[in-house]
Amino acid sequence: MDHMQENDVGARLTELETRAAFQDDTVARLNDVIVAQEQRIARLEREFAQLKSQLDTLAPSLIADARDEKPPPHY
Repeated sequence: MDHMQENDVGARLTELETRAAFQDDTVARLNDVIVAQEQRIARLEREFAQLKSQLDTLAPSLIADARDEKPPPHY
């Protein structure tokens, strides 16, 4: 291999190493975002369950069975 081809191969190798490093960094940052979103979703699900429980406890009459509804006066 002559000197010019060695330089080309070296430049291409450097470019590939640079791209791989950039992709590794991108994957790591995306993983951090996913972990944070998973934690936030889990927290929101817990809060939703607590609110639903409080609603069920504090106002059970708001969730009435349709069969218990009286017909409107015009019937």
